Amino acid sequence: MNGAQLIVACLETEGTEIVFGYPGGAIMPVYDALYDSSLKHVLVRHEQGAALAADGFARATGKVGVCIATSGPGGTNLVTGIANAFADSVPMVAITGQVATPLMGTDSFQEVDIFGITMPVVKHSFLLRDVADIPRVMREAFRIAAEGRPGPVLIDVPKDVAAAQTDLHPLLAGPQQQVAGADAASIRKAGELVRAARRPVLYAGGGIVIAQAVEAFRQYVELSGIPVVTTLKGLGSVPTRHERCLGMLGMHGTRAANQAVQDADLLVCVGARFDDRATGKLDGFAPKAKVLHMDADPSEVGKLRAADVGLLGDLSKNLAQLPAPVDIEAWQAQCERDKVEHQNRYDAPGTGVYAPALLRQLSEEADERLLLTCDVGQHQMWVAQHCEISSPDRHLTSGGLGTMGFGLPAAIGAQLGTPDACVVCVTGDGSIMMNVQELATIKRYNLPVKIVLLDNSCLGMVRQWQDLFFDGRQSEVDLSDNPDFVRVAESFGIPAFRVDRRDQVDDAIQTILNSDGPVLAHVQIDPAANVWPLVPPGMTNSTMMDEA
Repeated sequence: MNGAQLIVACLETEGTEIVFGYPGGAIMPVYDALYDSSLKHVLVRHEQGAALAADGFARATGKVGVCIATSGPGGTNLVTGIANAFADSVPMVAITGQVATPLMGTDSFQEVDIFGITMPVVKHSFLLRDVADIPRVMREAFRIAAEGRPGPVLIDVPKDVAAAQTDLHPLLAGPQQQVAGADAASIRKAGELVRAARRPVLYAGGGIVIAQAVEAFRQYVELSGIPVVTTLKGLGSVPTRHERCLGMLGMHGTRAANQAVQDADLLVCVGARFDDRATGKLDGFAPKAKVLHMDADPSEVGKLRAADVGLLGDLSKNLAQLPAPVDIEAWQAQCERDKVEHQNRYDAPGTGVYAPALLRQLSEEADERLLLTCDVGQHQMWVAQHCEISSPDRHLTSGGLGTMGFGLPAAIGAQLGTPDACVVCVTGDGSIMMNVQELATIKRYNLPVKIVLLDNSCLGMVRQWQDLFFDGRQSEVDLSDNPDFVRVAESFGIPAFRVDRRDQVDDAIQTILNSDGPVLAHVQIDPAANVWPLVPPGMTNSTMMDEA
C-alpha cells in the first residue's frame, strides 16, 4: 500500500468509524484511500465545520474525533476548531495535507507551516517525513489525544509521503494508561479538611466528564450532602434539578451559587480550573475558604489559587476515598433557602417570546434523549441558567474559547455519534451566520438536528455590555439586515417556521421535539433583552447586577 492507504488503515485499526473533512490538492492521496475504506466520511462545507463537528462527536461519545483538510487554507481553516478543542480538553486528531517535502520552505502553492501555526493550541504535533513513521505516529497521536488531560493532536502529511509505497501495517493499540489515585498522605489531609468543614461547597468542572467520573461524583454528593456549584462545562455533573445543585457560578451564575461560594469555609474543586468567568475578581473569590483541589493535570493545581491540599490523578479513585463532613445541616438549610429565594421567574410581562421561559419549557418537555449544543452569546447563558441538564455530555458548549459558530457543526458531530439522541442546537442570529453553510451538511446526510434560532437582530451579548459599560454606545452590533432565516433554511431543503408570540410557544416546542427530520424554529425575541444576573468585570462574585 501507499502512505495514504496506511494512514486510513491506521484510522480503522484505532476504531475510527466517522471522519469529518473537505478534500483538496495535497490531501488528495488520503481521499483516494478513503474511497475503498470502511470509514464514513462526512463532507462538511467549510473546514472549520469539520473540526467543530469532530469536537461535538468527541464530546458526545467520549471517543477521539477526527478531521481532515488539505494544505494551506484547508489547514488554517481548521485552526479555530483545533483551538476550541484545546481550550476545552477535547480529544481530537487533525490530519492535514502538506506540499511535497522537496517543496517545503519554497513558498509553494498552498504551502503553510501548519505545524508552527497550531503549536500553541495542540497537545502535540507530528510532521511526517518518512512513510515508515506512519504506524508509530498514528498510534501515538490517538494515545496522546485521549490519555491524561485530552486534547487535539495534529498530523501534517506531505504529499510525497502519502504517495510513497510501503509494506508496513498499522500497529495494534497498546494497553491504556492506568491513572493512579493520590498518595495516602494527601488523602488523609483532604479527609481532615472535609471533616473539619461546616460550610463546604463542591465546585464541579468539566474535568469530571472528561475523567469519566460523573457516577463517582454523584455518589459522593449523595454520601456527603455537600451543596454543589458548577462551571459552564460542569453543568449536569449532578442533574440541574438535584436538591443539592445550586446552579452555575460566576459571571452569569445564580445568586445562590455565588453566595454559597463566598460564604464557604471549604471549596472542594473537582476538575475545574478557577477560570476568570467562574471566579470574577480572583483575590475576592471564596475569601473565607480553604481549598481542596482535585485534578488529573498537575499544572492546574495551585496555578491560579493556592490549594491547601491537592489530590492529583484519577478523580473516581480520589472521590471514593473522601469522607463525608460531620455537621453541615445548618449550612444545607441556608443554601436551600437561598436557592428558593433567588429561583428564576418566568412570568415576564408582555406577549412576546421570553427566551428563558421557552428554553426551560423545551428542556422540561423533552425526554432523556435530549442533547443540547449551543453557540456563544446571550442564548448560551440562557441555556446554562434555565435548561434542565441531566448529564454533562448532554450539554455541548464552547467554554474556554467561546467560539461563535460552534453549535451547528457540533450538533452534526453529536447526532452522528449518538444517532438515538434528540439533538437540539440553540443558536443566535449572529452565531448561526458563522457556519450557516453546514445546513447543507444536515440536509445531505438527512440528520434530524433541531435548530432553535433566537433572533434579537443584534450581537446581543456585545450590545448588553456596550449598554452597561460603554455608556450605551452601540458599535457595530446591529444585525437587523439579516436574511429571512425561514427562507434560508427552506432553500437548503430544511423545514422551518417562525415564532414571534408567546401563545405560539407550546405548539413550537411540540413541533421541535416531535419532528422526524431536521427543523429550524426562527424565534424572534426582544432586542433589548439582557442576561441577568451579571457580575460586572473586575468585581467579585458577591457584586451581582440584576434587572432594574
